[in-house]
Amino acid sequence: MIAKEHRHQAALNAYLAQQPQLAEEIAALSAHEQRQQIEWAFEDTASERGLQPWEYALELIAETPEQLHAMRLETHREVAEALGMEWEEYCQFNGITE
Repeated sequence: MIAKEHRHQAALNAYLAQQPQLAEEIAALSAHEQRQQIEWAFEDTASERGLQPWEYALELIAETPEQLHAMRLETHREVAEALGMEWEEYCQFNGITE
């Protein structure tokens, strides 16, 4: 499994690999502008799919459905902790089943 701090970049890399037309369109831009364009296109695609960018990122990098489920739960647990909510309450509020 990819370390948390590297997941977003790995997802962007996977996304760009699936978008050869985008890579071609942005090739003449500076590295900074390329990163921005990739990020914006990634976020637009996530939105079109009805997902938050973090959810789409996990879908792109998960190697198995089980790994995707585990990474989603891990992220939700972090959010619950940050909000100071009990895990069970958070799960009920967000319709999450383990």
